[in-house]
Amino acid sequence: MPSSEQPSPPRVDVRTPADTRLPPGQIRTEKWPVLHYGNVPPVRTDAWRFRVRGLVEHPFQLTWDELLALPRQETLCDMHCVTHWSRYDNVFEGIPVRAILARARLRPEASHVMVHADPDYTTNLPLEDLDRDANLLALRFNGEPLTPEHGGPVRLLVPHLYLWKSAKWVTGLEFLPDDEPGFWEQNGYHMRGDPWEEERYGRPDPARMRRGPRS
Repeated sequence: MPSSEQPSPPRVDVRTPADTRLPPGQIRTEKWPVLHYGNVPPVRTDAWRFRVRGLVEHPFQLTWDELLALPRQETLCDMHCVTHWSRYDNVFEGIPVRAILARARLRPEASHVMVHADPDYTTNLPLEDLDRDANLLALRFNGEPLTPEHGGPVRLLVPHLYLWKSAKWVTGLEFLPDDEPGFWEQNGYHMRGDPWEEERYGRPDPARMRRGPRS
């Protein structure tokens, strides 16, 4: 009889070699601390939409069911938070970001992306940081659905940068010709956020600072 088990999705392992695995200023933990500003937003998957727009040849949106129908991948990675903790050997499962990029067909002048998420949250990324094998629209963590406190039902995963760049409750990607600061970047966080360079903080932009519940 044929097996009823679903085949495991392909896995990408991006853990750093042991001699450089823990970035400077970080402390390893076995826990996954819950950190966000404000309340966890209620997300209704029947009304949820993921929108791709900006400098693309093919703007589109996905419903929740359409997202779930896309091929998946696992990413085995470490996580590094700007608040100085790191957690090793995490397995995320989700939709490869490169599948979204391929469908959108980016225009040549696109160099950066603004990530949109609930509730009215944004974070910015250079295109070369978004366009990587390991990056996901993550749905599951260590075999279980992502909990709302950790960004479920779906969050962005960009594991080579500090975790605030892996936006919780993600709702879309907007492709831009220039780098523009997102919420935390406007309020003093670094524009890129490389843990090995300790790119934690930059200069806040008083003209663009916003206050309110954000993650």
